[in-house]
Amino acid sequence: MLSSTIYHARRALTRRVIVGANGRYLSDKSWQASGPEIQEATKKALIHDLLTSSTASIHDTVPWFLENMPASYFRQTNLAVRTEHLKAIASLRSTGGALSLDIRSDIDEDRKVVTFIRPNNEVGMLLKQIKSLPKYNMPLSRVGVYTTDDNMMCLNMFTFGEHSDTSARTIDDSHPILELASKVAAGEVEFEGVDKDAVSSEMMKEYMAKCGSGYLNNSVGRRFLNQMGLYNAVTGSEGVEVSVEKFNPTEYSTDGLDPNQTSNMYWIDSAIANSLPQYALEYFARVAKVNNLDIIRTHLDNVNDGDNGTVTQLRMLVRVEVGEEIDWGRLKRNLKRQKWIDPLTADLIEKNPSLGIRRAEIITGLASLMHPIMGKVNPVAYSKANIFAAVTSNAYIHLGSEIADYFLQKFNPKSGKMSEADQQAATTRLREKIDSEVVDRSANTLLHKMVEAVNHTYRTNVYMENRYALSLRLDPAIMQSDNHEASPYGVVFAHGRRFNGYHVRFRDISRGGMRIVTPASPEQLALESGRHYDECYGLSFAQQMKNKDIPEGGSKCVALVDTVGMSQQNKNFVMRKSVKAFSDSMLDLIVDTPETQSDVLDYYGKPEVLYLGPDEQVIPEDIDWIVQRAAKRGYRNPSAFMSSKPKAGINHKEFGVTSEGVNVFLDVALREVLKIDPTKESFSVKLTGGTDGDVAGNEINILYREYGDNVKIVGLGDHTAALEDPNGLDREELLRLFHGSLPLDEYDPSKLSPTGALHTVDTDEGVRMRNTMHNRVKADAFIPAGGRPNTVDINNWEQFLDEEGKPTSGLIVEGANLFVTAEARQKLFEEAGVIVVKDSSANKAGVICSSYEICAAMLLSESEFLDNKDEIVADVLKKLRYFARVEAELLFREFNNYPGALPHFSALISDTINVATDAIREELVKLPPGDLDQLLGLVKTHLPKKMATMAFDRLKTNVPEQYLIAAIASSLASKIVYAEGVNFVKSQPPENLSALALKYLEAEKEVALLENALSGASGLDEGVKEEVLDLLKRGGVRSKLNVF
Repeated sequence: MLSSTIYHARRALTRRVIVGANGRYLSDKSWQASGPEIQEATKKALIHDLLTSSTASIHDTVPWFLENMPASYFRQTNLAVRTEHLKAIASLRSTGGALSLDIRSDIDEDRKVVTFIRPNNEVGMLLKQIKSLPKYNMPLSRVGVYTTDDNMMCLNMFTFGEHSDTSARTIDDSHPILELASKVAAGEVEFEGVDKDAVSSEMMKEYMAKCGSGYLNNSVGRRFLNQMGLYNAVTGSEGVEVSVEKFNPTEYSTDGLDPNQTSNMYWIDSAIANSLPQYALEYFARVAKVNNLDIIRTHLDNVNDGDNGTVTQLRMLVRVEVGEEIDWGRLKRNLKRQKWIDPLTADLIEKNPSLGIRRAEIITGLASLMHPIMGKVNPVAYSKANIFAAVTSNAYIHLGSEIADYFLQKFNPKSGKMSEADQQAATTRLREKIDSEVVDRSANTLLHKMVEAVNHTYRTNVYMENRYALSLRLDPAIMQSDNHEASPYGVVFAHGRRFNGYHVRFRDISRGGMRIVTPASPEQLALESGRHYDECYGLSFAQQMKNKDIPEGGSKCVALVDTVGMSQQNKNFVMRKSVKAFSDSMLDLIVDTPETQSDVLDYYGKPEVLYLGPDEQVIPEDIDWIVQRAAKRGYRNPSAFMSSKPKAGINHKEFGVTSEGVNVFLDVALREVLKIDPTKESFSVKLTGGTDGDVAGNEINILYREYGDNVKIVGLGDHTAALEDPNGLDREELLRLFHGSLPLDEYDPSKLSPTGALHTVDTDEGVRMRNTMHNRVKADAFIPAGGRPNTVDINNWEQFLDEEGKPTSGLIVEGANLFVTAEARQKLFEEAGVIVVKDSSANKAGVICSSYEICAAMLLSESEFLDNKDEIVADVLKKLRYFARVEAELLFREFNNYPGALPHFSALISDTINVATDAIREELVKLPPGDLDQLLGLVKTHLPKKMATMAFDRLKTNVPEQYLIAAIASSLASKIVYAEGVNFVKSQPPENLSALALKYLEAEKEVALLENALSGASGLDEGVKEEVLDLLKRGGVRSKLNVF
């Protein structure tokens, strides 16, 4: 019985309500006005009530918790975490409210746990929880999903981070799993799906050593052996393996499950290689929700897979609703595909389950394809968000589905190719339906364009089960617009998880780099999406202009990757995945294997080959993977598929190949434009790009190598900072950064002169100074050697002028692609007299080097290349400087003799060589094999000396004929143009070019005989002889052909 004081204290706890003079309600804590004795008694009353309530709740909760939580929970959860859960549940039960609570706790410094407690389990609940998980900078390492026996509570645990103990694990021979495995290996026990030859003691111990202690201690032997088999199927790959088996209560403990409800339960086991565990769990939970599967248990563990990262082992016990029929084969295929589909596709499937993965992927893929096309028509109406909203809206999703059905029908390998009449009929039906049902003009136009895109697709990998992305070989006409100078030869579009990609090429045999673009914000991502194709087109066209000296035409591929809001670790992970998915989906369209023969319908009708190279954000590990994947996929000459291989390649950054050519053009331009001999006179330079960059860093090194103290580098800007010093930046400090691959913010400020400055981008002012450095700093020459395309354009070119209207540099040598737009170049020349050496000339050495790598991959074994690499590289660098100098000299010769801006002549030279190459190639295709053999000497001359010596006799056996023809044609065309000039070729009708080129070779031989005879003649004045020889060299062949 309570004392009188406590009784009065309880009465005092009643809240008094007082109305003040202003009419407002005032409140008071009554015990504050009741004296010390009542205050103390009130505290005791509160404590007594809470203890009584808590004690009653604990007495009620603990037995219920112990009786109803599944045994696996106690086996897999440590005591401290269980105690925390129990306290929280008891507290919730004491209030009489719903059992709903989120708990975040730390196990130790390396691990965190997020627990969701809910009153019941329902379809889709796990997916909601996964989506709401906090963004920790550590991986999801374990998951436990538990439901009480009485179905009154669901408790889901997500553990992030790995235990810090990395000591080697010794597996005791008495471990229960090993004992079971030994029985299986001996044939004493059999389990379906478990190979007795794959569970020897050595194999088991090797695998178990890769597993976490929690996984080992909490696994049931039968399931562990099954999961090990799945691991072995995907280790070292990007694969996903799935097994499904009916729950067998005689084999597995019911562990708190109602035996009457286990008849419709199934175990889904999966091993997902090299995936972020949280994403793997999310897309598996999404498939379960879409298929209306109730998830009863879930366990997730990560198993070490060496250099390939980890394999996520995911186990789900699911319940099928009574009356539901599940196509388990289809579900397994969908689970495998989930790793590679875009979140937009996954959301669309969740919203419209009847679409299925293929239709949903086609719809989101075509919608992504539409943005660069339709954004030009109306950037507001056809923003990325508006396109997706229209196509996936309830009003039009049925039409998107029908367009996807047409796509699937057209490329269904089982039914064969559709006739043109059937395609036309399907198109007409869809167009009529769109016009009758879609009143909104923007949506109407958009849907019609999607139908057109289906008609412009030649090939797709949509029916390949193990594809990494959806890829389409497109007719380039679907992408063309008025701002494109020429139509490409071919376009490939890829749509995958968090990325879209374009590959554009201008000739059948083409090469060009792969670059990865990762915008920092959603707004920038949308902006880049709208200009994605145009950027790829522009880079490819520029590549076509610069590839004039090599057999391959110009190409480029650009993957736009959504890494917005990601940690650097996750961003890098997603980029690597995008490179793999993009390159592998391109291989789907070009390799000729039994798989592609059965799954890919071809409306193009010609075999195609692609050659890639690395560009921005592509790393050596990507290159190795791509080459290995090409070999595994059956691509002919897989080593040629990607250049700049870390070992058997010529690393552009290591050897500075692009910068070697840039510097030759700078040298010639300084002499021709500014009348500066850089070997004897002082000059100043500013560059965009940093000391750790490929082109900028190597150019800095070459400038000091060639010109020493004559060169003053007065301005630099990269992703970290801007450096400025009118007295010249410190030579040794810049070389220290270059050799250490360090960015500009690592520059020692003490090395600056009193007028120098270092602006880092960690402040708004620093960003502004970095972004304007190329305009503000004055120098004799400006070399854009890094930065985004179109930095200087028609709207801002005047910022390159100082306050007096004079250019801050009179010479620009474009080491980076498309830094200055064509319109801006013209304005700078016309209004300010700025001479611009265009990118297609200045930085062409990189592509020539990559072409030589392709030749080496076809002609030499890897060991031959590595054994002779130093000599081969030295010969390649000589060739690069040669090709740069002959074009630079022709460029200024044309510029000095004819009116026009320098970029005009750069484009004119490229175009002239390309036109001549195409004309010669067409003629060579018609030649008998024997006649073609007589022209192989041109290829020998083109090759680096050491490579030609070692492997010239392998040309016909190792190199595809179409490549040889392209090599002969390009070698002959560039030879003629560089020697005779643009007008020699331009003055000829196109139909005469091929015949003239072949006659040129004969005339050249005759002139060479005259030169030799003259050189050996006696009795002539030596000065006269030299002058006549020079005239023969300059115009002898032209005179012999009587072409002027």
